Amino acid sequence: MLNNILLLLGITLMYSTPLVFGALGGVISERSGVVNIGIEGMMTIGALAAVAGSYFTGNPWVGFIAAGAAGGLFAVLHALAAVTFKADQNVSGIALNLLGPGIALFLARLMWGGGTQSPTITTLPKLFGSGAFQGTPWANLNVDITVVLGLAATLIVWFVLYKTKWGLRVRAVGEHPAAADTLGINVSRIRFICVVLSGILAGFGGASITLAIISQFTQTAVAGQGFIALAAVIFGKWTPHGAYGACLLFGMAQALVVILGGGAIAVPSQILAILPYALTLVVLVLFVGKAVAPKADGVPYEKGSRG
Repeated sequence: MLNNILLLLGITLMYSTPLVFGALGGVISERSGVVNIGIEGMMTIGALAAVAGSYFTGNPWVGFIAAGAAGGLFAVLHALAAVTFKADQNVSGIALNLLGPGIALFLARLMWGGGTQSPTITTLPKLFGSGAFQGTPWANLNVDITVVLGLAATLIVWFVLYKTKWGLRVRAVGEHPAAADTLGINVSRIRFICVVLSGILAGFGGASITLAIISQFTQTAVAGQGFIALAAVIFGKWTPHGAYGACLLFGMAQALVVILGGGAIAVPSQILAILPYALTLVVLVLFVGKAVAPKADGVPYEKGSRG
């Protein structure tokens, strides 16, 4: 019984971690008033950068840092469009979701001789699976170091948003940007920084997939995880801790796919494949009407306006 519980927990944590980073990016961006549905594209760019960094240096930590940098640079495009040029934020996000996979596949073909699948790379270390834990039930809790990093990132984002002056400013520009402007807060600068930070976190989310779960870049590496992360933002009511809990729920859905797929009960593979996405739709249908976004979320701010 303990083996099964620890196995379920370990797989849940593994699959929830990429969602956690993506959702935290969504929380930061939308708390500042910028809708970021381009998380999927940013995660894809990060997933490729992580593999490239690890492949060419032999150090997965270099790949992890490269993923954050790539995601942040890609997010600059969204910040320029949505914040600087006041473009429609949804359209900009959709454009990033189209550009991200396209650029990633193009670069993958350049780096690996025309193929869209990278060689297997050196991955980040795991916890509990070796040493004193080997041969014990705790070996089933063989989670990646990214799980710890995801939890740490959640605590840091929560602390910054709710316990620091800068976090208060972020929440202010997301709720009442005109009032924040009258107090001397640079609304555009805060929003620009938050969008770039969301890209960095999304890049880390992509790295959590390719440096931990599958150990290589493939065309379907991200496969909708960015959209599930956005659902976690809504389900978590735009809070870091709420988003983290929602990611655990979605991660458990994917863990059940793995466990039921290899279990004694015959469950059609088609049903298992759609389980995480079906759960996402159910959550959105049931909770999206009850969740209240920041008042200025998705509304471009013009200096001197009442928005």
